[in-house]
Order: sequence, then C-alpha cells, then structure tokens
Amino acid sequence: MNLLIVGASGNLGSHLAKHLMSGPHHLRLLVHRGPLPFSVEDNRNLSIVRADLDVAASLHRACSDIDCIVYVAGVLFRPRPERFLHQTNTVYVQNIADAALSAGVRKFILVSFPHVEGETTPDSRARGKLDAHPTSIHARTRLEAEKYLFSACEGKNMKALVLRAGVIYGRGVKLTEAARKLMKFGLLAVWRKPTWVHLLSLPDWLKIVEIGITRDGLSGVYTVCDDQPITLQEYLDGMASHWGFIKPWRLPSSCFYLAAVLCEGFAAIFRTRTPLTRDIVQMAMTSVVADTSRMKKEIVSQLSYPTLKEGLAII
Repeated sequence: MNLLIVGASGNLGSHLAKHLMSGPHHLRLLVHRGPLPFSVEDNRNLSIVRADLDVAASLHRACSDIDCIVYVAGVLFRPRPERFLHQTNTVYVQNIADAALSAGVRKFILVSFPHVEGETTPDSRARGKLDAHPTSIHARTRLEAEKYLFSACEGKNMKALVLRAGVIYGRGVKLTEAARKLMKFGLLAVWRKPTWVHLLSLPDWLKIVEIGITRDGLSGVYTVCDDQPITLQEYLDGMASHWGFIKPWRLPSSCFYLAAVLCEGFAAIFRTRTPLTRDIVQMAMTSVVADTSRMKKEIVSQLSYPTLKEGLAII
C-alpha cells in the first residue's frame, strides 16, 4: 500500500512515520516547512515530497498514486490562535482532501481529538457526534475540518475516517517529556478544579492508526481512548510518583490564564513560539471522557495498556 503521511515532521507524526517505516508499506512523507526530526537514509520504502498545505495546487503531486493519507499535521504553539487556526486546522485539511479526491485516493484518515464535542463527563460521554459546539478555537476549527472531509467524501470512492484520540502519552511524546522536565525542577503546576481526561498510550495509538490504514470497512468517527478516564490531577500525580518527583502545585485557574496572556504577549512581540495560549488553557480545562464502544467493536477489543497503571511502564 502507498501511504502519504501529512505532518511527519511533528511529534506524533514522526512517531507514526518511524513505526511504519519497518512495515510493508511504501511511505511518502509530506514536508510542509520544517525538516524531518529523524533520518530516512537508505530506506527504499520511503520518499519525501515537499508541498505547501496553504497552496492547493502544490498538493496534487503529493497525492498522486497514493492509496491512503494519514493527516496528523497541526499548528498550536503560536500566539493569537484566532488569527491562524481556521487556516491551519480547517483550510489545510480542505486543500489536501480536495487534492486527494482528484488523485483517486481511497482512504483519508484525519487524526482529531474528543475535545471537538466540548465538555464531556463519565455520565455524558463523547460519542463521535458532529453537531457539537466546542468553546475553544482549536476544537471548533478541527470540527469544521471533520465536517468538510465527510461532506467532500459523500458519494465518492474515498472513505473518510476520523480518529478522535485521547491525550496520548509515552516516552518521547512532547507533553510527557515536558511534564517530566518541569516536575524534575518542581516547576509544574495544575489548577485545583478536577478536570476529566481520557488517555491513550503511544503504542496503542500507533496500533490503532495502523489498523485504520489496513482494515477495510472502517469509516466515520471513532473515539479512541483507554479503559479508565481519570482526572488530570490524578494523571499528573501518578506520573510524579512514578518518577519520584514532587506532585504538581495546585494554583487558582486565573494563574494559568494570566501566564497564557504573558506568554502570548512575549511571543507576539519577539515573534517566537509560545508554550501557552489562552485557547490552550481553555481546552486543557475542558473535561473529556469518551465512549470507546465502537473502537472496541470494530478496531481493537483489547489495548496493550488499558489504564495508566499499566502505561506507567512506558514513560
């Protein structure tokens, strides 16, 4: 199978590309602007194509002779997300979805997240609906991309598959490594209000995406998470105990919005990336709990790391 990975230079995209490099597929990696963070020398089953997701005409060659596209690209750590997220989260997907349809691609997998359904809890879980109204810009614009993909594929030969993954953790995952570094120096803090989070280990995420690529008959939205939602505070405390660090400090929610304002302001003035934006904080404070019954029935019935208790071994 000929695969195109869009976003291979990002953190999760690079993990996926390296995972698939040892398999039977021919990989084509679309490089938008940044370089690949790993070596691809002497790999006969891999090629690189440069294209600009902002320029629709540049994407037709990238999609030529491709069977399946996996889209994991995204831009997040920039100030003033209201100015760019519609373009990078929605229009970029629209551009390559249109190019894929023109090129005769058979399957398009869009990696998303359950936050697009807004606030969800153990009593009211995310179930893969498309008529939600999330508050964060990141979630709204990704939901718009999902809707466009399904609309564009309606009545066409290309199957649309959206994998709404929980918070992915594991060794080498950017969020996990950032938490480790901050905890090491006693600098990590979290707000006091309990916030539900649904996790998924990196190995399980890679396995699910690979099944999505190879298995026929899959289409629509799948929420892919582990078996036990926990609070964000429990998640961070569990990692701290596992690593032997002090648990994160508890601070008022207002402190995190203030930190985001300061980070965005500095980044806007000096034209740098920012670790926090107000939209990131808003989304992080949104409780997310997913119904994984469709994933269990159609993709994978048993995860390798069904809860954080088992998953601590891979961080």
